[in-house]
Amino acid sequence: MRVLIAGASGFIGTALVERLAAEGHEVRRLVRRRTESPDEVTWSPAAGIIDFTVMDRVDAVISLSGASLSHLPWTKSYRSAIIESRVTATRTLADAMRKARTPPAVFLSGSAVGYYGNRPGELLTESSPAGAGFLVDVVERWEKAAGLAPHETRTVNLRTGLVIGHGGAMKPVGLMTKLGVSARLGTGGQHWPWVALDDEVSAIIHLLDSEVSGPVNLVGPTPATADRVMSAMATRMHRPYSLAVPERVLELALGQAADDLLLASQKVVPQRLLDDGFAFAHETVESAIDAMLSSPARAR
Repeated sequence: MRVLIAGASGFIGTALVERLAAEGHEVRRLVRRRTESPDEVTWSPAAGIIDFTVMDRVDAVISLSGASLSHLPWTKSYRSAIIESRVTATRTLADAMRKARTPPAVFLSGSAVGYYGNRPGELLTESSPAGAGFLVDVVERWEKAAGLAPHETRTVNLRTGLVIGHGGAMKPVGLMTKLGVSARLGTGGQHWPWVALDDEVSAIIHLLDSEVSGPVNLVGPTPATADRVMSAMATRMHRPYSLAVPERVLELALGQAADDLLLASQKVVPQRLLDDGFAFAHETVESAIDAMLSSPARAR
């Protein structure tokens, strides 16, 4: 397939581009600078500028753009950046698709499990309603922008959880663990939706050639608590795991980010992926962490 990717240089995007190229797909990357190779296309998502004719020359569009959620603290200006970087990029792509003579057949648009909010005790599937909170608002606006794609384009919202790999939110977790200051966050009993980087990439490629549309939870099949994730990292890196940070301290230090990212409990399952026949390479968070630690960190 001919695939156009926004966010190709990011944590997930880099791994996705490598896998797509290895499998023989033709990848074109959207960049926010002057192009340096034939596989690059310049755009300015904040200004809504893109050569919409590129949409006539690709079979699929994958958007992974967005300001990092692991950049802390979430100041007022950074909260605006989190929203706008996602919504404007997605809207720019959807507008370009609508202008194309032959729109792409598939649009895989980044999203997040933040849609569900803090839901302790609930089993969450794609049919579960939205929760409440800042990230819920972000995701609802993000997915609404993706819905502006032409009706003939199959659109999928990639509701991704914590990606276990050398990057993203795992980067500070890995550093804390390496320094021996990994700690239980709050009670540690809150569920963190996780997915191995390999499975994240495989699921995205699977959805390119699927018939599924709408929201899809990109999370591992076996739910895990924050305590299980953090302790598994410490065990495998041969570091202590004896400290604890109370919820109140996290909230004072990080504000909204503490509640939405670290303390929210989301027992999310990948129901639609499983129903569509997707097979996970890493069914437990321990397996995902083993795979991460046995692979070299990517040069960035």
